Amino acid sequence: MENFALIFSAIFIGYLIAKADAFPKNTPLILNQFILYISAPAMVLLQIPKLTFSFEVIIPVFIAWVVMSISALAVFYLSKLFKFTKEVTGALMLVAVLGNTSYLGIPIIQAYFGEGALGYVLMYDQLGSFIALSTYGTFISVYYSSAKEVDIKALSLKIVKFPPFLALILALFFIGTSFNPVVESVLASLAGTIIPLALVAVGLQLKFRLPSEDLKPFALALGIKLILAPLIAIVLCYIFSWNSKAAQISVMEASMAPMITAAAVASMAGLAPRLSSAIVGYGILLSFFSTWVVYNFII
Repeated sequence: MENFALIFSAIFIGYLIAKADAFPKNTPLILNQFILYISAPAMVLLQIPKLTFSFEVIIPVFIAWVVMSISALAVFYLSKLFKFTKEVTGALMLVAVLGNTSYLGIPIIQAYFGEGALGYVLMYDQLGSFIALSTYGTFISVYYSSAKEVDIKALSLKIVKFPPFLALILALFFIGTSFNPVVESVLASLAGTIIPLALVAVGLQLKFRLPSEDLKPFALALGIKLILAPLIAIVLCYIFSWNSKAAQISVMEASMAPMITAAAVASMAGLAPRLSSAIVGYGILLSFFSTWVVYNFII
């Protein structure tokens, strides 16, 4: 309940600040820069070394990547069909594909399945969503924010210089090891800033009345993230006859709201910041109902 309370409170605080015009207009940009350069790398360095590998964890990782891949293809082709701008398409390729599988995933899964299920959440999130954010998310933000034809060499350089990606490469060398308690405490404190800052940034840009031109991509993004994604996971489990707890957790993770950090990446890249924030903000609110529906369907 504490995590849910923070989600609603932080978004509401950001919304009130925006209404009061108390902070500079570029505050969301500054908050997102802090997240991408400090908070996100700290979280990667904190969480990735804690991973362990076993046969059972293949299910969440496999489902995570298949769900994200099919969702990305759906966004790509539907954006062409609806003739969305490059900016809007880039935003949807981030917020309609990457899920909030950690901060929302952990409290929601724990509420439905108990603490024993959190290991599968971590695998889905760390080997799925986080790696996708560092690699796929970097590529999308660079490719769609570029006004000119993308230089592959320049793109590759930007990817390897992206802070969360650098943190991921470094963290892979420490899998299975433990940091000094002081180092771990510092990383935990820095990583803990990602949620309140990102949610306040979402609230600062949240508009309850979207322009009419944003309604179609808004509906498409939430339809793909909250409906299509869990359906893909359910079909995969049916095809492979997976009905274990790992499979159920994977379906629930696939149904989570859009990733907060994905909206931060979109905003930093100038990819429809207002639309991206609205998709994440409303997606979080709607996901409390949609995950309940998914849970009752798979149990």
